[in-house]
Amino acid sequence: MANCHLHFDHCGGNPLLAGRPFFVQAAELAEARTAVDYTLPELVDPPGTRWQELDGETEILPGVRLIPTPGHTAGHQSLVARRGDGVVVVAGQSHDSAHAYASDVLALRAHDVGHGEPLPLPPDWMRVLDALDPRYVVFAHDHSVWVP
Repeated sequence: MANCHLHFDHCGGNPLLAGRPFFVQAAELAEARTAVDYTLPELVDPPGTRWQELDGETEILPGVRLIPTPGHTAGHQSLVARRGDGVVVVAGQSHDSAHAYASDVLALRAHDVGHGEPLPLPPDWMRVLDALDPRYVVFAHDHSVWVP
């Protein structure tokens, strides 16, 4: 199992899956355990929780990777699944919307072809996701899907 981050609206069901491993970036778990008003404390370490702490990009199953996409939280991660018909990115809250993601993709590509300033600077990890040539990208709080 993997949560994109540990705010209560993304990890509220974790206690129902006790005994199963949860893959989490170490920075995310540390923040959830120590920061005030970060999440509901009872959701961080409920009985039977088995955290598998990660420090960076990790393949958790063949063709399934977790990639750090910090911003919304320091330990935010996105799930990437390589399927027979292409790559799917479950981006969680790496961006608030498909529109915001599209804006970062356009800015990244504009930088790459030498367009002049001013251009927004997308996060460094956007290059990693863009290089995967995703078939589509889905988000936690936006029903829109980004399609190239």
